[in-house]
Amino acid sequence: MLQTAAAFVFRLAPSLKRNLWRSWYQDLARRFDFGDWVFMNYGFAAAGSAARPRHLDPEDEQDRYCIQLYDHVLGDTDLRELDVLEVGCGRGGGASFISRYRRPRSMTGVDLSSANIAFCRRRHTLAELRFMPGDAESLPFADNAFDAVVNVESSHCYPSMARFLAEVRRVLRPHGYFFFADLRGTGDVATLRQELEASGLTWQREESITWNVLEALRLDSQRKRALIRERLPWLWRGVLRAFAGIQGTSIYESFRLRHAEYLCCVLRKASAPV
Repeated sequence: MLQTAAAFVFRLAPSLKRNLWRSWYQDLARRFDFGDWVFMNYGFAAAGSAARPRHLDPEDEQDRYCIQLYDHVLGDTDLRELDVLEVGCGRGGGASFISRYRRPRSMTGVDLSSANIAFCRRRHTLAELRFMPGDAESLPFADNAFDAVVNVESSHCYPSMARFLAEVRRVLRPHGYFFFADLRGTGDVATLRQELEASGLTWQREESITWNVLEALRLDSQRKRALIRERLPWLWRGVLRAFAGIQGTSIYESFRLRHAEYLCCVLRKASAPV
């Protein structure tokens, strides 16, 4: 039964999957305004251990696995003196982490959900950090506006990955970085790679981190389950457990049974033509 449920989400037609994900995110943003819920990704952990590679401030410890996903995607890239854009910033936890720990010159978060942007502006108030509503396929910025674009666990909602990648290339400055991490059904991974290869950006790094994401979900399941039980009416608990990828739910089983794969990639824009 779990195998059937796990396969279902990732075997829908691409347009249906994206509409389903998008409606979930929009509804969650409107209904649940908890101030300490600032991350929406599935996290990253060293498989088989609860590795703690980075010192975090006490208030960030509860989000360690989500933060580790951003840290892994960014790798050792020095973002100081760079202008960074996150597309699909959600509730702003990732953009805030990058701004506070990686110290770019400026950090901008964009999200389709106006409810998410309103939350981010209330919750994350740093001088170098701003949030704007915007569509990933029509970014509200000039050409060559950023040195790096970050996109974590958001692109599976987009109607056209090709249009999004064209926008990434447009707003990146020459030599700019594109940091990407997201999930796909196993049957859609080849298409995703083809879309990335056709983007006009140059590959720097690619890896599957499915087992690292699965390990993070396993390690964080107890905490998430307790939060959902404490804060949500019973009618919503099952939906949120599934959405959060708690151990035993369809999303978790999708990764465990390899019906879904999680990719992490870094690409770069070439120098300007002479």
